[in-house]
Amino acid sequence: MKKIQMVDLKGQYAQIKDQVDQSVLDVIASSAFINGPEVHAFQKELEEYLDVKHVIPCANGTDALQIAMMGLGLKPGDEVITADFTFAATVEVIALLQLTPVLVDVEKDSFNIDPEAVRKAITPKTKAIVPVHLFGQCANMDAILEIAKEHDLYVIEDNAQAIGASYTFADGSVKKAGGIGHVASTSFFPSKNLGCYGDGGAIFTNDDDLAHTIRGIVNHGMYKRYHHDVVGVNSRLDSIQATILRAKLPHLDRYNAARQNAARKYNAALAGNDNIITPQITKACESPICTGCNCHVFHQYTLRVVNVDRDALVKHLNENGIPCGVYYPIPLHLQKAYKDERYNEADFPITNQLVKEVISLPMHTELEDEQIEFITKTILEFINKS
Repeated sequence: MKKIQMVDLKGQYAQIKDQVDQSVLDVIASSAFINGPEVHAFQKELEEYLDVKHVIPCANGTDALQIAMMGLGLKPGDEVITADFTFAATVEVIALLQLTPVLVDVEKDSFNIDPEAVRKAITPKTKAIVPVHLFGQCANMDAILEIAKEHDLYVIEDNAQAIGASYTFADGSVKKAGGIGHVASTSFFPSKNLGCYGDGGAIFTNDDDLAHTIRGIVNHGMYKRYHHDVVGVNSRLDSIQATILRAKLPHLDRYNAARQNAARKYNAALAGNDNIITPQITKACESPICTGCNCHVFHQYTLRVVNVDRDALVKHLNENGIPCGVYYPIPLHLQKAYKDERYNEADFPITNQLVKEVISLPMHTELEDEQIEFITKTILEFINKS
């Protein structure tokens, strides 16, 4: 059996090595490293894939989220509601812009932001909601959009973990994640479902005026060289990363299908154990993990263990050569940087439970059946002995 990797970027690279190598060499030969033809070509191809009017590439996913908020013209003191159970970048950019982060609880089954908690947190100062499509599954966008419309709020999708995922609305219409709200951000960090070989990100929107504003922001506020019309930043996707992403984008659906297939095998092997709660698909689809749609693209395969010492299980897996992760071990509302007397522990029962129970298993496009069998067998042996 091959060594188990949490993310097997080498194995994935081997499948597209010739194309990637030649594309990178072509960029180097052209010397068009910044805002070159490869960046513009990738932008157009991603717009077509996502069915959005505007993709604006930038330097990383955190910048993408910050720039999206800057483009909306949010002002210091404006409140932005987002999930307590997610990576810190989501709340980090809110604080950096001197906006007021408002953290709310999540749903137990999907791990995504709880619309009812959002509704309760709205005040006259609320200006935006940031649903995070965590681990590869869209938040409840029917409910989020309804709340936003009712209160005249912006919806900013944090799509760093769900590129390629789709959302089916109650009326049967379907949109790709990132093309649902007023604006969205994504990350092309190497381990993402669509990852480059360094840092990269992008902003998506169907709003022409907002796209124009954002294109200036990412380039020092310039639309014409040395004419600075808005306050901007220096955040650009370089041509080498763009050409790598161009090579990988045609494979994205296949990559996501491989992740779904691995998730099915994990689920089947772990089924029937009362101490294990496997990932839940929240939409009423044709199977526990879809075969006909992409409602969950499994950036992470995250399960819950109940009445089990989760940290001891992590240690046991590591001792057996199985990498794993705990995403996330500390709620944002308890992080030193984001503590606030406004928060009441009683408002976060699900998040406070999840941080004690979640564990993410190896998930990537190159997982083999033998590896999945060994991982699940090792988990079950530990739990059955506990």
